[in-house]
Amino acid sequence: MSSIPRFHLAFPVHDLEAARHFYRTLLGCREGRSDSAWVDFDFYGHQIVAHLVSPSSASAARGKHEDAGANHVDGEDVPVPHFGLILKWDDWTALAEKAKAAGIAFVIEPQIRFKGKAGEQATMFFRDPSGNALEFKAFRDERQIFAVD
Repeated sequence: MSSIPRFHLAFPVHDLEAARHFYRTLLGCREGRSDSAWVDFDFYGHQIVAHLVSPSSASAARGKHEDAGANHVDGEDVPVPHFGLILKWDDWTALAEKAKAAGIAFVIEPQIRFKGKAGEQATMFFRDPSGNALEFKAFRDERQIFAVD
């Protein structure tokens, strides 16, 4: 077991089979327990659970399938809410290439954010089939994860 506490996140999806395909195939998540209305995934050691909701209730919860808002960060409008992972640099690069090859539409294209500043990082945003925003990032120097200017 990891010495770092693992997080648990439950999120809405409108199609469990599409969620299964996306999280297993693109992100490489192992599937855990499931039911007709939910499925657990091993999200790089963390537990995420896709809960089936009707498209109309998911849309209502997120404002007609839109984000609650966005924050302007280093020249980009970052969708809120979102979730994701901090990967190793090579793993981030491999995922970016895999997402491009799969024809994933990026909300924010793979790029380097905060170039030459504290917390410089590679980042990309895309959505799952139910519209949930995900961010994947990497730091060349992981000591910079919580760096301040």
